[in-house]
Amino acid sequence: MDIQRPDQLFDINKLMNKLFAFQFKKMPASKLLLAFVVLILLYGSFYQIEAEEVGIVLRFGKYVRKTEPGLRLQFPLIERVTRVPVQRQLKGEFGFRSDEVGIRTSYSQQSFEDESSMLSGDLNVAMVEWIVQYRIADPYNYLFKVRNLTAEHPLADLERGQTPTFRDMNEAVMRAVIGDRTITEVLTIGRQEIETTVQVQLQELCDQYETGIAIDQLVLQDVNPPDPVKPSWDEVNQAQQQRDRLINEAKAEYNQVIPRAKGEAEQTILQAEGYSLNRVNSAQGEASRFKQLYEEYRRAPQVTRQRMYLETMQKILPRLGGKLFLDNDAQGVMPLLPMESLQGILAGGESRREVQP
Repeated sequence: MDIQRPDQLFDINKLMNKLFAFQFKKMPASKLLLAFVVLILLYGSFYQIEAEEVGIVLRFGKYVRKTEPGLRLQFPLIERVTRVPVQRQLKGEFGFRSDEVGIRTSYSQQSFEDESSMLSGDLNVAMVEWIVQYRIADPYNYLFKVRNLTAEHPLADLERGQTPTFRDMNEAVMRAVIGDRTITEVLTIGRQEIETTVQVQLQELCDQYETGIAIDQLVLQDVNPPDPVKPSWDEVNQAQQQRDRLINEAKAEYNQVIPRAKGEAEQTILQAEGYSLNRVNSAQGEASRFKQLYEEYRRAPQVTRQRMYLETMQKILPRLGGKLFLDNDAQGVMPLLPMESLQGILAGGESRREVQP
């Protein structure tokens, strides 16, 4: 089989150009105009909806249907299609603007203090910048329920975040939430709670107005005091940080000293209670013993007196050194044998005998 080169193939473009040129030369002007109108109508009968969009079809300005992604057909001249990006996440910037978004985002140098300046609950001014990310959940409500929601060019303005009604709703909710909190909460500890509260209230307001917008996320960017008072604010923050540091140090010292002192106090109290209980029990025992002894003495006074004497002497005599016993019936001085000295001498001699080999 012979294979033709590309330059030998049949050129359809040249043939069509010759055919149209030949037909148009012989065709009357009325037919030429009619053919042109037919071509325009055929061209305007088809439209393409991208994967992230839906089409809202209007016939003579009235909503008739919603079309899904793909190649679609419409009645030319009487129907108009508005493409709404329902799958795309859109963004609105408040208090600042992004000129170029990329690896290094550049921001507009224009001042937007009218948007960012807000009054807190304790009558201080804060410069609040935030971002709202949202989607079009209901394209019909988005286009027709709220007037001037996205100004004259819905999609272009939506991409830039220029939605007058929606922007006013954002500012109204944010100013209300900021006005219910102190400047310290706004600038420091209350940021997360403010983001959550504003997102919830803004979604409720969008649902109430039937805007067709679903809020995905709200993020506070920069929240600062106004530039003229920043130095004073920094000094106040430093003073508060120093105060907090001193308070923490004092609490740490308190936690070391006070528990130890409380422990020592409780220990002293317990010792005192133990000593008191011991003394009371001893006194009660002595009193009970004395009562029993008295009862015995009352029953047999002579025997009790003799027993008490012997018990007392049994305690005293071992503490004495030398003892001399005299008989009450003795009539003169009798030779005395020092028994204790003799016992000491005898004990010493026995010990020496044991040491000698």
